[in-house]
Amino acid sequence: MPLLNSVTTPYAEALLQVVSENDQTEEMVKEVKQLLSLINDSPDLEKTLSSPVLETDTKKKIIIEIFSEKINSSLLNFLKLLADRQRIGIVSSILDRFLEIYRENSNIALATVTSAVELTDDQKGLITKKIINIAGTEKLELVTKIDPSLIGGFVASVGSKVIDASLASQIRKLGLSLSK
Repeated sequence: MPLLNSVTTPYAEALLQVVSENDQTEEMVKEVKQLLSLINDSPDLEKTLSSPVLETDTKKKIIIEIFSEKINSSLLNFLKLLADRQRIGIVSSILDRFLEIYRENSNIALATVTSAVELTDDQKGLITKKIINIAGTEKLELVTKIDPSLIGGFVASVGSKVIDASLASQIRKLGLSLSK
């Protein structure tokens, strides 16, 4: 998405600069993650914010009504700025890019672990330790997903590295070896 990055990066960098200057980076990262989760869980909200039919002032009123009590003023002002600049429709992409830049600057690797069932905290801890060793990083952010088709085990990915320890994969490999 190089074209989208050329639009999202300046906004993401500007937000990161503002929160860094105000010593709010860690707080903002938490709020951005919560905001992204809220937007992703509410497709109607995303459609409303990106609607070309609604006027900018209407979108800003919606933003204020929904978020004024839930997020800090810096993030609220940022959302209103995006509405003014006709960029609120890509707010998810901008916030995702903000998190990417934050991770890059903080030297934090992002790992996605997909498992058949919800992982316990102990399992997450063990997987995190293994991934830290494999990725060669000291800091790791773990995102977990559930996919029952894996049957058991997990699939972890960090950058271009993929660890497939799923039962579905092992059954596939066994089936291939038996067919030979």
